[in-house]
Amino acid sequence: MSETPDSPRPVTPGSQASFGTYGGRPVSFVRRGTRLQGRRQAAWEEHAERWAIQVPRHVANTSVHPDYTFNAEAVFGRKAPLIVEIGSGLGDAVVHAAEQNPDKDFLAVEVYTPGLANTIIKINSRGLTNVRVVEANAPEVLESMLPEGSVSELWVFFPDPWHKARHHKRRLIQPAFASVAAKALEKGGYWRIATDWSNYAVHVREVLADSTEFENMHEGERSGEESPLTQVWQSGVESVVGGAPVREGRAPVSTEHTGPNEGVDQEGGWAPRFDGRIRTSFENKAHEAGRMIFDLTYRKI
Repeated sequence: MSETPDSPRPVTPGSQASFGTYGGRPVSFVRRGTRLQGRRQAAWEEHAERWAIQVPRHVANTSVHPDYTFNAEAVFGRKAPLIVEIGSGLGDAVVHAAEQNPDKDFLAVEVYTPGLANTIIKINSRGLTNVRVVEANAPEVLESMLPEGSVSELWVFFPDPWHKARHHKRRLIQPAFASVAAKALEKGGYWRIATDWSNYAVHVREVLADSTEFENMHEGERSGEESPLTQVWQSGVESVVGGAPVREGRAPVSTEHTGPNEGVDQEGGWAPRFDGRIRTSFENKAHEAGRMIFDLTYRKI
């Protein structure tokens, strides 16, 4: 049967994230693979029932049924601050933080099944009980799955940058996402963000500057010559793909991701590096390529 213009697109496993959007809104990360093998498969089969939140689905395999509500106190067996990491990857950051903060509970949100399996392996190997994982689309987790005001901190570290200008609408952090983030966070709760791409950092700063629900904890700080944005503009490191050295005989290929080069960033607003974030292999690669890391910290008003 042919589709009419108003009929929904067919949903297949992973299709809702294959183009970076689901329900017309950005998802947390592009879903690049769901297949499990070897120790990941064994860990998932043996431990997912205990550590992975079994979410009732709605219309897709990472969607969350709007009637489902996560009860952290029942799941963890105690009342404690809840920290949520969106796009937890292989789990290095969330597992390290959980190990260092046994008095807090952590929820890792990811659509990459092998990453969640890796996280489960780390949870088990370290004997942790204060981490759970969920395979789900982040906006739905924040909007309906988590009770309003139930999150003490929200972490979004190194989200997909979507370099091309025509893809910027697929970036996770948009005004609509800021609204659901504010809904999930408690009053005074923190939203910590990190990216290794200057244009995304500026994008985040602009989105949240327009929000009436958040305040920048480092407004005006690290501006001028001290700004990492100024340093990126002056070094030109992002003028080549990934900040990698240009091969001999080839011209630099612009990522088109640095945005307008204004020479000096007079606005600032950059936070110091969050010391609760372990330096993962992903972040190390950014450093090796010479890219700057931009941290931003906001508080729910």
